[in-house]
This record gives sequence, C-alpha cells and structure tokens, in this order.
Amino acid sequence: MSRADRAKQFAPFDALKGLHDALRVKEYEHERVVKGESSEEKATELSKILINFEKDDEMSVKFYKDGHELILIGKPELDIDNRIILINKTSINLDDILDIQIRKKG
Repeated sequence: MSRADRAKQFAPFDALKGLHDALRVKEYEHERVVKGESSEEKATELSKILINFEKDDEMSVKFYKDGHELILIGKPELDIDNRIILINKTSINLDDILDIQIRKKG
C-alpha cells in the first residue's frame, strides 16, 4: 500500500456531514418573530425624533428584518424620499423601525 493510500485511512470522518449547517439554519428560523403592527402614537413619536435629529448625532435604531429584531448604532444618512435610513451601509426601511434613540454629540 502506498503512503498516500495509508494516509487516507486516517483522514477525519464526519458521519453527520451537513448536520451542523442544517442545525444553524433551523436555529435561525426558530428565532424568527412576527412583526407586530405599529401604532399611530409610535409612528408620531418616531417622526418627531427624526425631525429633531441633527447631523452630528449618533442614532441607535431597533428594526425588524427577515423575521428578526436587530439594533444598529452609527451616524445615519436619511433618505426621506425613498423612506430609508442608511447606517453602516445597511439600508433600513422606515416602516420596519421599532425604536430610535438619539445620542447627542457635543
């Protein structure tokens, strides 16, 4: 038997190949939450926050994306015409925002 053939018998063997990836996908799907309806009061509150926002301020945005609630912190770019906020190169639709907190600079 050649050295290469002998070495193959000691190669790692994963009897459950793909199981770890399948479990990660299942776990991600299991953690999904249903997006609730936003109240008129909450929409008004978020609008007031966006109106009072100053360009040097940092923003913490809690939003809904792909079945999950996420939080991003950074200096946002507002695009009111397209109804999005861009933070750290991530586009957030205004309709998906759950909460905003402003961190005043200076």
